Amino acid sequence: MSRAVDRSPYSRMAITLHWVIALLLIGNLVGGLLLDSFLDSSDPAMKKLGFQIIQLHKSFGLTVLLLTLLRLGIRVGSGFPPLPSHMTGLERLLARLTHYGFYALLLLIPFSGWVMVSASPLGFPTSWFGLFEWPHLPIATSKETSGAASEVHEILAWLAIGLIALHVAGALKHHFFDRDDVLARMIPALRRRSA
Repeated sequence: MSRAVDRSPYSRMAITLHWVIALLLIGNLVGGLLLDSFLDSSDPAMKKLGFQIIQLHKSFGLTVLLLTLLRLGIRVGSGFPPLPSHMTGLERLLARLTHYGFYALLLLIPFSGWVMVSASPLGFPTSWFGLFEWPHLPIATSKETSGAASEVHEILAWLAIGLIALHVAGALKHHFFDRDDVLARMIPALRRRSA
């Protein structure tokens, strides 16, 4: 088999960013869902752990924001790889909408969290992995703004969970039913095994 056929249309950087962002996003979604059980606990040690989790949640979220900007830069430079020719027009539209939806959510989820923290009257700082204090956005402190951003943050997180499920289902459909290389583009080891 020629090397050109064995190569993914995505660069190693794009593949690495895809998986790092995916892991950070899923970890943050799980952490966000579990957070209230720590903060609402009557055990002071659980509350303290909850506040440590919040700092990690914010650090990972801001990292997702930065990595997504980098990934968008790569995407603008390289464009989308072609979709398999057997896909219907509806499948192509759904694939593109899913990708654009992910980019929007990967930017808006961390940004809404940043607005929430920046507008909070509590004024808690954000320590990026304990290395430095991440600046708040230059917006007025407002319980209403912080609360609205919190609602948006939560709604967007639930949308991300739904989009992840759709994305995984689509990738599995391509691999097991369509038997094309779409999943192997992001997992090059699959391509080598099936060759």
